[in-house]
Amino acid sequence: GHRRTYIGALPGRIIQYLKKAGTNNPVFMLDEIDKLGMDFRGDPSSALLEVLDPEQNNTFNDHYLEVDFDLSKVMFIATANYQDPIPPALKDRMEIIDFSGYIEDEKVQIAKRHLIPKQLEENGLTKKDVTLDEKGIKELINSYTREAGVRNLEREIANVFRKVARDQVEKKSKKIRVNKKKVTEYLGAPRFYSEIAERTTKPGVVTGLAWTAAGGDILFVEASKMKGKGNLTLTGQLGDVMKESATAAMTYVRSHTDILGLDEDF
Repeated sequence: GHRRTYIGALPGRIIQYLKKAGTNNPVFMLDEIDKLGMDFRGDPSSALLEVLDPEQNNTFNDHYLEVDFDLSKVMFIATANYQDPIPPALKDRMEIIDFSGYIEDEKVQIAKRHLIPKQLEENGLTKKDVTLDEKGIKELINSYTREAGVRNLEREIANVFRKVARDQVEKKSKKIRVNKKKVTEYLGAPRFYSEIAERTTKPGVVTGLAWTAAGGDILFVEASKMKGKGNLTLTGQLGDVMKESATAAMTYVRSHTDILGLDEDF
């Protein structure tokens, strides 16, 4: 807060919201704490050290009040997408609870119970005008979105319903049932597709697991044999673990040539 000697001085945000809540033990939600800025105007993370530390926040000092204020009864909940940008000193004062992304079945249920009714209302439609079946929802999830949450899924459902509303006006269509085929018709070619069935049937292709911000993904590692000096050549931006796995596989093959029926100088 500002000192009261300044014109237009106000207490700090925490004191303001405590007054608004009308209680000294509310729940404070600090959203996207990993997006904290740090520039010439100040460092908010330093100010939060005192606020979030249970050993210090019972004597929190606001310049406007000029007396200590007890924040020990306040529950602070901070959210973040990534832990890495959070300063270590600030992270040390928090209890970290990890929430994994939604699986496909969870996204289907969220879409049925919340997203579809909401978008029906926003696009001036009712259940009598359109239905989106489960196969259509799964097609939206797997072929048109790639995320841990459901934000893009809601956008794609809205996109489908807008086109349904247009069809009803222009073509005087009655009730439209949106299935997997209809989703492709409305949204065009799939943006994402699975290569697992297509590529794992070929010899020399194995799968590896990768972690991304949108969830897990599968990588394909393909090996080809050709004439040369017997060296192993790795291509692509492979991590150390993947390189080690490739070298271990080559070592195994060379040490078991008699079992595998290969030449000793393979």
